[in-house]
Amino acid sequence: MECISVFDMLKIGVGPSSSHTLGPWRAAERWIKELKSNKRFAKVEKIKVDLYGSLSLTGKGHATDYAILLGLSGADPEYIPVDTIDIIIASIKNTSTLVFNNEVPLAFDIKTDIVFNRKFLPFHSNAMTFTAVINGRHYKSTYYSIGGGFVVQEERKISKANKIIFYCTFPYPVEKGTDLLRFCKDLNLPISQVVLENEKSIRTEDVIDNELKRIWDTMLECMYVGCHTEGNLPGGLNVRRRAFDMHKSLKGDIIYADPKEWLYAIRGTEVKFRQILKWVSCFALAVNEVNASLGRVVTAPTNGSAGVIPAVLMYYLVIENHDGNFKDIKRFLLVASEIGSIFKKGATISAAMGGCQAEIGVSSAMAAGALCELLGGTPEQVLVAAEIAMEHHLGLTCDPIGGLVQIPCIERNAMGAIKAINACELALDTDPNNVKVPLDKVVNTMWETAKDMNTKYKETSEGGLAVGVHLTDC
Repeated sequence: MECISVFDMLKIGVGPSSSHTLGPWRAAERWIKELKSNKRFAKVEKIKVDLYGSLSLTGKGHATDYAILLGLSGADPEYIPVDTIDIIIASIKNTSTLVFNNEVPLAFDIKTDIVFNRKFLPFHSNAMTFTAVINGRHYKSTYYSIGGGFVVQEERKISKANKIIFYCTFPYPVEKGTDLLRFCKDLNLPISQVVLENEKSIRTEDVIDNELKRIWDTMLECMYVGCHTEGNLPGGLNVRRRAFDMHKSLKGDIIYADPKEWLYAIRGTEVKFRQILKWVSCFALAVNEVNASLGRVVTAPTNGSAGVIPAVLMYYLVIENHDGNFKDIKRFLLVASEIGSIFKKGATISAAMGGCQAEIGVSSAMAAGALCELLGGTPEQVLVAAEIAMEHHLGLTCDPIGGLVQIPCIERNAMGAIKAINACELALDTDPNNVKVPLDKVVNTMWETAKDMNTKYKETSEGGLAVGVHLTDC
């Protein structure tokens, strides 16, 4: 059974895609570590990268090539100042030189040393092979970006079902919803506390709190930046940022100086139903507009779906509970991560494997369940909320126009957030004993749907809106 920490599901990184940007970036870092452990790094004379499948088909739109370059340059996606990204890329392009891990200058031509191959490799559609040339010999390593910033190497043992074999050391290991409910019942604890007990087995509670605060601060900052940035998104579609205009209309004359003051100020705004819908949508749009601009976001569980969870948590803090504090934020993130991990173990969180149901659908389920616990739902109702949210995302395709995480991706975050809130409310009024579709059944159904889905609807930009709407239309 796989042990998935809250900090595996919620990672701080750079947009626009966890599987196409953050994953390749981390893979490049892991390859450098591999070369160093094999005592080969200092001997490398030349490097080359081959991208396969979905990484190749939509890699340009997802900045996969930029992510590879940044990873090979030794930059850390959690901490790199995002305004230096263009400078680093421009330097490599202009000098045809890459400073490998910020240590060794190597000749590198972006046009020839990163190769986009349309071929799909067997294990996963997001594949990349790194090649190091040493004394005329070629040393190759293949990695797969399997969604949410998770990366595995080809040499890892694979089971018959093409699932990676892991060994879990959590005191309360969870693979399915039924496992989670059993522990909640046996321990007489809410879901958030069971998840916390697992986390405490691998790190102190002070570390957990500090990291969760850092994750929430990143989410809040991301919403703030998105709501205060005007103009068009990069990439050629000329998509106008919408969060700025929505926010300007909603905020009125409120005064604030930073993201935290902003949160408190929003609590005093009008809260009619239409305004609530607009605020939630604004928060979600803001995050994914930042994501589309190579900004810093939190995978939740992916970059493409990064806006749903912050928007729903912000909804709780500014609409539902004006006394909400870090204790509530902590519970929300713990529950959300556990629900996401159940989908990752039983299905997928990769749009390249399962379409957008694997990203927006999972994020909506995570947010619905987390909100349900904060609003007083039982563990059973929490899972009902997650099930309802996913049930109404089943079959959702991934068909980004131009391979960019913009249309329809940004709006889908707003829709996923609204659905999560609605699913939560339905679950709170539901007797779990009367539910016909348990969470585990919808996880299985989502995976079966993913396997049946035509490849062109899985983040290849070869179907759906990606071909129904031409770049000239934009």
